[in-house]
Order: sequence, then C-alpha cells, then structure tokens
Amino acid sequence: MREDPITGNIRAKVVCVFRNENRILVGDAYDPTEQERFYCPPGGRIEFGETSIEALRREMKEELGSEIENPVLLGVLENLFTFDGRRGHEIVFVYEAKFADRSLYSSDQLEGQESNGQSFNAIWLDPGNSSPDTLRVYPDGLVEMVAKGQQDSGADGM
Repeated sequence: MREDPITGNIRAKVVCVFRNENRILVGDAYDPTEQERFYCPPGGRIEFGETSIEALRREMKEELGSEIENPVLLGVLENLFTFDGRRGHEIVFVYEAKFADRSLYSSDQLEGQESNGQSFNAIWLDPGNSSPDTLRVYPDGLVEMVAKGQQDSGADGM
C-alpha cells in the first residue's frame, strides 16, 4: 500500500478503560527496537465503515473474549509515536466500559490475544501509584484522562 504524501498512514483506534477500584486494566507490550516494555489498555484499529463503538465491542470480544456494558467516551487522544523503528500516527478514541462478566474483576491477570494471534497478559495497574521502575502507559495522555474522568464522575470501580 502506498502512503498518502499528505496524510501518511493515520490510524483510527479505540481503547477501553476498565476500572477496578483505583486500578485500570492494561496489557503488556514490548518494543524490540527500543528494548522497552510498556503497558496499554486493550483495543485496536477501527475498520473502514465501522463506528468507534462498534470497533470497541468487536475488539473487546476478540482480544479478551468478553462482552462489555455501558461504554462511555472519555475523550480522544492524538498519538504520535515510534514503534519498532517505524513512525506512527493514531487518533485514539478512549472509552470506559464495564465487563458484562463481573467475575473478570476478581482475576489478578487476564490473558488476551491480538488479531495476529500473539497473546498478551493484562493486569490491574494503579496508574496513580507509579515509581521510576513502573512501566510507562501509552498512549501519552491516557493516565491523565483516566484520572480526570474519575474525578469528574466520582467513579470508584465496578
């Protein structure tokens, strides 16, 4: 596929924030070029002709095998990044939702699967309790958006 000389390849993406008290669900990932491990919430690409909410429901079913309830748009982030030595540009729709299967909140770790078949581990992370040793959470601005959403709604989890 040829890259458009004006827009390049800008990807529309959705991610889902699941809260469990003061923690959020994040998957682990690794950039082999930078040799950096990091976290990001579950999500993926919005397919052509699909709304962001349709993509959100599909991605959570594909990646985590779960239906979701009460999705609410927290905001949109623009993410300029480099991964595996390649520049990327995403428009990220950040939703908050609840698992339909409430038993998932009692698991310390969930196993997920990317569309390419690669598995990942998802853990409950307290983004407000970070230290220099804590892995970064991407996309940039997500932790601040989640904190603001929690303050605005007074949300306390499940």
